Amino acid sequence: MRRMRRVKIVATLGPASNDEATIEKLARAGADVFRINMSHASHDLLKQTVQRIRSVEHRIQHPIGILADLQGPKLRVGKFADGAVMLAQGAKFQLDSSDAPGTAERVQMPHPEIIESVSVGDRLLLDDGKLQLKATRVGGGIIETEVIYGGKLSDRKGVSLPDTLLPVGALTEKDHADLLKALENEVDWIALSFVQRPEDIIDVRKIVQGRAGVMAKIEKPQAVERLEEIIRLCDAFMIARGDLGVEMPIETVPGLQKRMIRIARRFGKPVVVATQMLESMITSPVPTRAEVSDVSIAVFEGADAIMLSAESASGQYPVEAVTMMNKVATAVENDVNYRGIIRAQAAEPEATAADAISAATRQVAETLDLAAIVTYTASGSTAIRAARERPGKPILALSPNLKTVRRLSVVWGVHTVETPDAVNLEDMVDRACVIAYQEGLARPGDRIAITAGVPLGTPGATNMLRIAFVRQDGAGSS
Repeated sequence: MRRMRRVKIVATLGPASNDEATIEKLARAGADVFRINMSHASHDLLKQTVQRIRSVEHRIQHPIGILADLQGPKLRVGKFADGAVMLAQGAKFQLDSSDAPGTAERVQMPHPEIIESVSVGDRLLLDDGKLQLKATRVGGGIIETEVIYGGKLSDRKGVSLPDTLLPVGALTEKDHADLLKALENEVDWIALSFVQRPEDIIDVRKIVQGRAGVMAKIEKPQAVERLEEIIRLCDAFMIARGDLGVEMPIETVPGLQKRMIRIARRFGKPVVVATQMLESMITSPVPTRAEVSDVSIAVFEGADAIMLSAESASGQYPVEAVTMMNKVATAVENDVNYRGIIRAQAAEPEATAADAISAATRQVAETLDLAAIVTYTASGSTAIRAARERPGKPILALSPNLKTVRRLSVVWGVHTVETPDAVNLEDMVDRACVIAYQEGLARPGDRIAITAGVPLGTPGATNMLRIAFVRQDGAGSS
């Protein structure tokens, strides 16, 4: 089951889609990675969902990635005596540690350590930024504020603090327990929410120890300020436009998206564009023209993956949403302008053998009109470097490691097959040609490019490029 597009699709599972039949429909419609949102999933549901995905993976004979998305330190106000209050512009409103039911004058903020870190003048954004408060006095476990933009505030609504560096790390006690359970269930990616500093990534890496890829969610101004440091440390990252658009001026988000995709390309790190991509398909069988344009822009910019959230998790048309995203992405990649735009955004290769070989392979494949680029990869790094070049030819990654095969499901343009390591150079050429032929990437008479590390099976040691001829029996000669 080979995709006819290069950008990957991440679909969030939820009440509308986490049964096995729907998961299979979503996979066949185009979902390459399934996201499990740990804000809403119990450990039992996590285990059941992973088992269902693996059952579907076995049935369709196509690798599927699983992303466990940790909740992070989600800040919420307490409850109100009447369930909600109206805050008027210019009014005074207090947040404190008391667990007494809230009123129009005050409400609990059950995070005393957060209260002490807010400074006078800091903004507090409530309910996804619909209400805005400004701190006028802080101390004694109380934040006194002035209402800048008022409105209805109800129980347990979220609080964002765009001007405040929070004293807590990105990993809460709940996240730690969820992380361990996700690793126990052998998920492929861990997404870390509300990353603020590089140390947040280091803390998670110490726990993960290579058992899954670590994906940083960029959704806070503090993360944007230290973006390159964070990207160097993570395995991939997500442009989480929802919270980013709450905590930063919404008009700056498109420019940030473009900048982050280019940084991802420069560092050779997979990047996922997320939030509200086909939002209207939660309740409608067709998207708006603006949403189609939004998806198209992410594909034109060369994002590795585009993501559906509520559209596939709780919407009325989950399969239709994936199908539509697949159609839009395929149409963009077949557009006459697509290759030119992708090439114009190319990053200079780093001064490493792997990057030099990857850049040369792309050029050779396009100059000689080869059928495909085949990379042997143990850790996945060789395939990611090949994808960084955004070649016009298909990338076939061969790996003996099933974890690597699944992890590469989020990487642009990579079609991955699990196969034992080649025993010698002749076997390497034959195996590459046979699998390229079997997967429909090359026909007898075609030539393919093969990259690998010698000695064979050495992780991260890509130092060889071969051109091979696919014979009538599917085997190869070089």
